[in-house]
Amino acid sequence: MSRIKIITDSTAYVTKEYANKNRVEIVPLSVNFCGEINKEGFPGEFNEFYEKLVNTKEFPTTSQPSTGDFIEAYKKAFETGDEIIVLTISSELSGTYNSARLGADMLETDKITVIDSKTSAGNLKLLVEKAVLLVEQGFRRAEIEKEILIQIKNMSINLTVDTLEYLKRGGRLSNATAFIGTLLNIKPVIGLINGKLEPIGKERGKKRAMEAIISMVPENVKIISIAHVQNIKEAEAYKAQLEKKFTNAIITIDELGPVIGSHIGPKAIGLCASW
Repeated sequence: MSRIKIITDSTAYVTKEYANKNRVEIVPLSVNFCGEINKEGFPGEFNEFYEKLVNTKEFPTTSQPSTGDFIEAYKKAFETGDEIIVLTISSELSGTYNSARLGADMLETDKITVIDSKTSAGNLKLLVEKAVLLVEQGFRRAEIEKEILIQIKNMSINLTVDTLEYLKRGGRLSNATAFIGTLLNIKPVIGLINGKLEPIGKERGKKRAMEAIISMVPENVKIISIAHVQNIKEAEAYKAQLEKKFTNAIITIDELGPVIGSHIGPKAIGLCASW
């Protein structure tokens, strides 16, 4: 029986150690910032980027992996006789899924399954981990796809920001709205709805915004990833709080990289929930 290789993109933010140990191939997105284009990298490698982000008025742009990047990853997997499952960031957030799909089509093979996760960050990481576990348990590719598609329907992401500055820089808020929001200490609650980030509420102060986000987590939640941008102190405090509220859930802390973090800014924080 052929082995199955899991391929994902850098916005799953799996560690380099996990990827190497579990034969997970990472096809990274890229960040164009201050005249340099760099691959996104792994958790633990983002400090220099964020330090530069807070000390310049320039705003990064991001780009999806090319079709050729995915073809290269596919050919590498085929060299060892593997079948392939690809899990990508939501197609509403990036063209990564389209690149992965086109690469598979160009190879004219029936041994690649490409799945639009409709999500990212901690939830994409969870889907990768679930797929890896199912491979280890001997599930076939079609069976794994079915389980992943079920899981995708039972996930949510909600987050808030520390400052409106980066939403403004990225064009998601007008200067006037950002000014008034900052003056009144208004923090948006942003949710991942049908694979797309949408404003779903606003609160006076970040603490209230997080209280609203916590209230949205279903009682039957199984896994919560506290996603943060350079904000480990708050993440650890919320982890302690969530462990008391959701005693049966696995709760982790995950760092967001430049592709997502640049749009919401340092100190942003949110919850990726799965049930």
